[in-house]
Amino acid sequence: MRSSLLALSLLLSTAAFAADTPAPAGDAPSAKSKEDAAKPDPDIAAASVEEDAQPKKRSISLRGRTINYTVTPGHLTIRDDDGAPKGSMFYVAYTVDGGRGAARPVTFLFNGGPGSSTMWLHMGSFGPIKVDASLPETVAGPPFRYGANPDSLLDVSDLVFIDAPTTGLSRPLGKTESKDFFGVDKDLDAFSRTIQRYLTKYGRWNSPKFIIGESYGTTRAGGLSNMLADKGIQLNGIVLVSTVLNFNSFNGDQSLVNFLPTYATNAWYHGKVAEPKPDLMSWVAEAKAFAAGPYASALQKGTAITESEMESIAQQMARLTGLSPAYILRSNLRVSPDRFERELLRDRRQIIGRIDSRYVGTDADAAGEAPSYDAQATAITGAFAGALNDYLFRELGYQTPLTYRPNNYAGIGEDWNFQHKSAQGQQLAVDTSVDLAAAMRGNPRMKLLSVNGLYDLATPFFGADYDIGHMALEPLIAANIRYTYYPAGHMMYTDPGSARQLKADLADFYASAM
Repeated sequence: MRSSLLALSLLLSTAAFAADTPAPAGDAPSAKSKEDAAKPDPDIAAASVEEDAQPKKRSISLRGRTINYTVTPGHLTIRDDDGAPKGSMFYVAYTVDGGRGAARPVTFLFNGGPGSSTMWLHMGSFGPIKVDASLPETVAGPPFRYGANPDSLLDVSDLVFIDAPTTGLSRPLGKTESKDFFGVDKDLDAFSRTIQRYLTKYGRWNSPKFIIGESYGTTRAGGLSNMLADKGIQLNGIVLVSTVLNFNSFNGDQSLVNFLPTYATNAWYHGKVAEPKPDLMSWVAEAKAFAAGPYASALQKGTAITESEMESIAQQMARLTGLSPAYILRSNLRVSPDRFERELLRDRRQIIGRIDSRYVGTDADAAGEAPSYDAQATAITGAFAGALNDYLFRELGYQTPLTYRPNNYAGIGEDWNFQHKSAQGQQLAVDTSVDLAAAMRGNPRMKLLSVNGLYDLATPFFGADYDIGHMALEPLIAANIRYTYYPAGHMMYTDPGSARQLKADLADFYASAM
């Protein structure tokens, strides 16, 4: 089970980009490069127990007005209950100058993996700076383009982007080892202590507080909602971007039910549905009704299903998904996401992306069962890593002996512990919807926004609906939940049209939560 869960890591591993001075043209290394080579590898340099903050004043024009803000990259030291340092947590905070003080909202943001830094949200979503990855195709090579973000959330809330332990520039301290952070509950403890420390250091305990988590970051956000409440930190709202709360939802027939509407949106996008092409959201509604009704019922029958029922379901499924009835029947009505990524455009000798299935690529073996890489991740990772390093180390001039790690999947390997001590007891596979439900019952004013991409084959939107819809909340509390959907992938904020709508939806959500 451990290996199958780790396979859910939602971004591919990339090499870290160092901020070293570039070598001169030609083959001869510079004198400085020889000196640097003789020094210890900066990537294994120990982080300092001393907290640091290196603020810079900047401004951005948003909707006709200039917003002056301070960007502060720095490290917070988290300590165990005995006061011993255990982690140096890297963050980049954006705070509006002359804001409303304690009354101004503060939002904590993080990506997932587990094992991903928060480079993606930081450089692609709601901050004042954004990488240009606006087209579903490979970003042109360096120099990469990044600049002012027209859809920044900074006019609504201060923003604090936090890198998970052992990713980005976050590192263990003292006697703590990297593996001491590798687990659901260990990770939750680190993030809760980091948020506590930030609130104390910057005097934000009385500010309205929000969390935005993406992917495994939504798993983390669900757990934090209850853990922070236990520490006296009351949240106004939580935003789940590309949701996975219950890891059991990736197993069994319910997983296939959850994925089927996403298969249908992909067939629609890639021209695999019959003409005349229907309206997208009408198509989604039809696919959801089929998935939750006839398809779920057919899968539940197991071997008791008749041959004629199999044929009927295969025909309906083929119409919605763009796959052939014969392929569906050979798959026993059960087509896994990785096989769908390979099969949908097999006739074109193309594969589709997992994180964002609008992206296409090719593989060495056109007859293979599953893609050998994610066409979306390879298309944008270089741009994000290159831009992040340039922005942080050159433009902001942040000083550190460490190297920024876009991820630490290789370091985690098989060591992540997916067990979780939830609000209802010990779990063998994490389901933080239990914690989130407990937090919402304890704080019935807290609002929840579920944000989903229609072309996301990593965390399907119908799966998010299912997990949240099964939290057993009373109607008055369930009324605090909103669902939004965008014609883009897992990182819908990279799509310009979706980003504009998402910003408007977030502004409305924040207003409702304060």
